[in-house]
Amino acid sequence: MLKKYLIIVSTIFLIFNGKLFANDATFDSLVNKGIREIYNIKFEDAEVTFRQVIASYPEHPAGRFFLAMIDWWKILLDLDEEKYDDILFQKLEDVIFQCDNILEKEPKNVDALFFKGGAIGFRGRLRAVRESWLKAADDGRQALPIVEYAYKLDPENKDVELGFGIYNYYADVIPDRYPLIKPLMFFFPSGDKVKGIQQLNNTANFGKYAKFEAKYFLMTLYNQFENDPYKAYEYALSLSQEFPDNPNFQRWLGRLAVRKGSDLEYFTIFSDVFERCKNGLPGYNTKTEREAAYYKGIYYKNIRSADSAKVYLEQSEKLSREIEGKSPSGFLVNSVLYLAYIDDLQGRREDAILKYKDVLNMKEFSQSHFHAKLYLERPYTE
Repeated sequence: MLKKYLIIVSTIFLIFNGKLFANDATFDSLVNKGIREIYNIKFEDAEVTFRQVIASYPEHPAGRFFLAMIDWWKILLDLDEEKYDDILFQKLEDVIFQCDNILEKEPKNVDALFFKGGAIGFRGRLRAVRESWLKAADDGRQALPIVEYAYKLDPENKDVELGFGIYNYYADVIPDRYPLIKPLMFFFPSGDKVKGIQQLNNTANFGKYAKFEAKYFLMTLYNQFENDPYKAYEYALSLSQEFPDNPNFQRWLGRLAVRKGSDLEYFTIFSDVFERCKNGLPGYNTKTEREAAYYKGIYYKNIRSADSAKVYLEQSEKLSREIEGKSPSGFLVNSVLYLAYIDDLQGRREDAILKYKDVLNMKEFSQSHFHAKLYLERPYTE
């Protein structure tokens, strides 16, 4: 719970300032090109682009900041992978150092303020992911006044509204959802979720550089907090169409199709994801393959194609055991439970019993223990 909250709070500092970008068409074009390459998981291309930005505009912090964002997305594709952590921390420190040098000469330089706030925010975000709570909270404390000052200097910029929209929304809903977090909110201004959604929509509709990030957060908040998978789906569809090579957006689209009950659609989406994993496309890793195999198995189970369901659920189970070790996920628990159902349906009662017992040895997930105990007493039937 605390981990989720700190990730959310620190995320508010992903803010891109477009005021100075618009003054140079070449600069603007390069930055836009590089941002799109990051979102499309074209990391090598993005690195070339932002190194060109640094070479052509060495005094501007944007190039170094977005170079760091390449490493952030590498982490985001697999949050359990820590090999990029030190690289990201060092790149963020470089951004902060450059911004401080600019601000010593120009205290009201909006770009330097925004990119410094963004760098500190991402540093805190990664620290929250790694459960370094005190350091993450301190990064949030440092970054918020920097971003607030930058907003006062440039209140008309629609990209600026991203950070405040995220903050206003989550500062309102998180304390009510998670009361234990309320003491932390003492150090932050109060929120307003209606205003937050409005600000996020302003950025999503009129933002120049942050509109995709605004759509991403609108998608997640409508799914998680507003319980509106249909609205969330609209943003997932927009993002996946805009960036068809981004596995995170594609997976979100598939998950929301599951929530909507659009069976054939989610099957089609995750079938494509599965093939991309098999073909080794960038970002389509083992965890992505595990999820795709799981939903393909669920689809076949639901249409009572037991043999096909068994193939994909076994693949999901196999990959889950390779990934998770002693911390089983819902993918593993449900895969084993549903494979037990298939064993019962196909007359392999002894195999089914072993699987039900295996489920009982894992942590509870969505009444998995209840169902395992129930079908240990009598075979599962459709």
